[in-house]
Amino acid sequence: MALAPFEWRDKPALIEHLFPVQKISAESYKEQMANQGKTLTALGSYWKGRKPLILNKACILGSLLPATDDPLKDLEIFELLMGLDSVTMQKRIEATLPASRRHTVGEYLLLPFNDQVRIAKRSEELGDSLFNHVWSKVNQHLGTSASSYLDLVEQIGIARFGRRPRLADTFSGSGQIPFEAARLGCDVYASDINPVACMLTWGGLNIVGGYPESRNFIAQEQKVLAQKIQQVVDQLGIEANENGWKPRVFLYCMEVRCPQTGWMVPLLPTRILSKDQNAIVELIPIKDEKRYEIQVKIGVTGDELIEAAKGTVRSDGRGQDPYLLHTVSGEEFRSKISTLRGDFRKEDGSTGNKLRGWDNSDFKPRPNDVFQERLYAIQWVQSKENPSAGKTKERFEFRSVTKEDLMREQIIEDYLEENFSEWQTNGWIPDMRIEMGYNTRQPIWERGWTYWHHLFNPRQLLLLGLVNRFSSARLKPAFFQLVQNNSKLSRWDNSGGGRAGVKGVFDNQALNTLYNYGSRALSNCLPMIFADYKSFPLSENINLLVEANPVDQLTKENDIYITDPPYGDAVKYEEILEFFIAWLRKNPPEEFKNWVWDSRRSLAIKGEDEGFRQGMVAAYRKMTQMMPDNGIQILMFTHQSGTIWADMANIIWASGLQVTAAWYVVTETDSALRQGANVKGTVILVLRKRNQELETFRDDLGWEIEEAVREQVESLIGLDSKVRAKGSEGLYNDADLQMAGYAAALKVLTAYSRIDGKDMVTEAEAPRQRGKKTFVDELIDFAVQTAVQFLVPVGFEKGEWQKLQPVERFYLKMAEMEHQGANTLDNYQNFAKAFKVHHFDQLMSDSSKANSARLKLSTEFKSAMMSGDAEIARTPLRALLYALFELSKEVEVEDVLLHLMENCPNYLPNKTLLSNMADYLAEKREGLKDTKTYKPDIEASCARILAEAIRNQRL
Repeated sequence: MALAPFEWRDKPALIEHLFPVQKISAESYKEQMANQGKTLTALGSYWKGRKPLILNKACILGSLLPATDDPLKDLEIFELLMGLDSVTMQKRIEATLPASRRHTVGEYLLLPFNDQVRIAKRSEELGDSLFNHVWSKVNQHLGTSASSYLDLVEQIGIARFGRRPRLADTFSGSGQIPFEAARLGCDVYASDINPVACMLTWGGLNIVGGYPESRNFIAQEQKVLAQKIQQVVDQLGIEANENGWKPRVFLYCMEVRCPQTGWMVPLLPTRILSKDQNAIVELIPIKDEKRYEIQVKIGVTGDELIEAAKGTVRSDGRGQDPYLLHTVSGEEFRSKISTLRGDFRKEDGSTGNKLRGWDNSDFKPRPNDVFQERLYAIQWVQSKENPSAGKTKERFEFRSVTKEDLMREQIIEDYLEENFSEWQTNGWIPDMRIEMGYNTRQPIWERGWTYWHHLFNPRQLLLLGLVNRFSSARLKPAFFQLVQNNSKLSRWDNSGGGRAGVKGVFDNQALNTLYNYGSRALSNCLPMIFADYKSFPLSENINLLVEANPVDQLTKENDIYITDPPYGDAVKYEEILEFFIAWLRKNPPEEFKNWVWDSRRSLAIKGEDEGFRQGMVAAYRKMTQMMPDNGIQILMFTHQSGTIWADMANIIWASGLQVTAAWYVVTETDSALRQGANVKGTVILVLRKRNQELETFRDDLGWEIEEAVREQVESLIGLDSKVRAKGSEGLYNDADLQMAGYAAALKVLTAYSRIDGKDMVTEAEAPRQRGKKTFVDELIDFAVQTAVQFLVPVGFEKGEWQKLQPVERFYLKMAEMEHQGANTLDNYQNFAKAFKVHHFDQLMSDSSKANSARLKLSTEFKSAMMSGDAEIARTPLRALLYALFELSKEVEVEDVLLHLMENCPNYLPNKTLLSNMADYLAEKREGLKDTKTYKPDIEASCARILAEAIRNQRL
């Protein structure tokens, strides 16, 4: 019997009750580590911070599936649909093994889940046939008759919303969420204020998600485009040399006149061309002309390579001003780059320099400009067919620049001179001014470049202009990939191991000007033009709409909103994407013509100020209005700022929403770490409409929050215990329970419209005052502390635990986390914020890394932080750790106890607490793996001895 429309209208969603975050974290990390192997990355690798498709899938299914009175069965069905079950995992692991070893797959299934995931293929790599075995169990539990995700999603969408579910992402970015929603079978609405984001979203749905006929059409377009460009290049004669060799990379550098000597000096941070080929350039002085000839030298010695690493641009240390250095007749001359630019400070305190601002008509430096540009080497390639092997053999070689090479450069400049105005008028090359901003200041200040086309040299403008002119909408993602990999900001990587080559502008999210850079020849551009995208054809029945609109222009109701909005510390896409917008602004393809090809910086939600909060409130209020009463929202955000919980609570309250669940998933890899080795995770907030006007008082909230936290945590612990009892790995650790506690507290708070007689929407919208806590801040602090205090470790009484200093609770709680194997740095960061420990880094081992962090042992503290301003100083725990240190140094037990009495404030009232803490540390340190510098077993032994000594001490 089919599910009836709206049969599940009021059923809670699965994600509001359970979410196996440890397994989803493992899968998310696996996908992030795939780098270029990820499904949508080929469309635009310059877009960072993509949320993993597997996480999006979990959120979508979790929002649609019902929570029943059988949570174990709910979990089983969810894991089947997510490919987390043992049968699917066996298939995923078998796919990585050679046929001769597939009989050993059972051994792999005995490994911890994280290790299984690391070995296995990702589910999406193996296709929907991987899930053929799940449908009978799924249908039996849900009452559906599905044989695919498309069937299932339509049927459960009808049961919940009366129709195929409509899912919207109004901050679509690179399109990860809309793509996964469409692949599962939802109707999709995607919007973003930035047209580049919309193009990436459109590309995911129409290129990666295109039908086979569409993919064949793209392949034909790629071929025609390459032929057209090759024809122009050949007609102009600007690439192949007289011997038939073709260029691969042209290397250019800035060149300046030394103010002390009058010499023209190439600006080269290094003279190494390639470490693999031991290739360098030498600067040969031409004294009569006061300039340097640049000669390529191949096969140099190791010493020559080391010497060549020192270029003519140097810096004495990180953050120090770079300077020009060259030698004339044995005498060194140095000039700061800032001096060459003519930097100065104005009377009003602002800064300026004497660089000429380039005009729109400029595409190369004028003779009197400070920074000239020079071709200084070329990497050539000769291809030879080998019919017997069926392969083409390529030989690469660096060569010095010849007169013929310079003649070809002149041909390009002459051609551009003749056609420049027409190409700009037609929109084939940019004519858009660079608007000053946080990132866009760099090219203006450092080079005098004031229009976007100034970031490209004549050769690059010619090739990119041709690609832009002849490419369709389906080829624009490839064109943008080429734009960011063929600019004056595209660095030349001279490293070995196959990594050498021209790199992307947005290796990081900045517009860093370079002293030398690589420019791709046509043969080196073709791999990007012929981009080979993954193929996941979407159903023809799915409704897809992509719009370049701000959220306040949303006009259509949607059942589910899953959004990953900008954060206060996010990449300033509204600035840096103008780098791309400039290329399509005047002449976008027909499919993109209705979009506004402007970054609309003033409308972008950004920063950390009131504008950010107000923008977020307006966006989420609009989504709430355009959602049915039983609709659901998933809000993803990166948990970094200490005030983020209060900010989010303000936004949620003011938007007419309330929290129903929160989960924490690790989504970033080690390669994404920032200064301080921060590993980033994603908080998943589940939100519903606040459909009632409820009122309460703060005095009553404490009991209600504590009860909600207790029920939530005990529910998850109970489910975790049942899972473990069946022989499976646990679902949750203390960090997950902490997050669940936060969610329970926020669920209670955000259910109320009035607290202590105050209208919470008004309070949430009130502007912040620097240094002053708002009413909402105080409520959040109160709620979080109530949640944290409930998580009392086994071995401590509640009253005893609450008497400890925050830093003591933090240290002891993290000792338990280490015992559980949860050693990621984000756990320490999150608990430090929860316990209000301001300098938790003082307690961390110097060897801590993002995914292998740990506390200091007593032997690492030694006698440090016994007094002074450290948070742990003069606490009973610090006295205890010093006593353990003394025991490890074989100090007599009687002397250790005497010192403990001296160091511990109020020793007698704390005597039982000290023995309890020693027992606790003995248990948590025991069994941890020893290393050369880390000996937790010794600490455990000392702690057992000390606990017994304290208990038996007679005073």
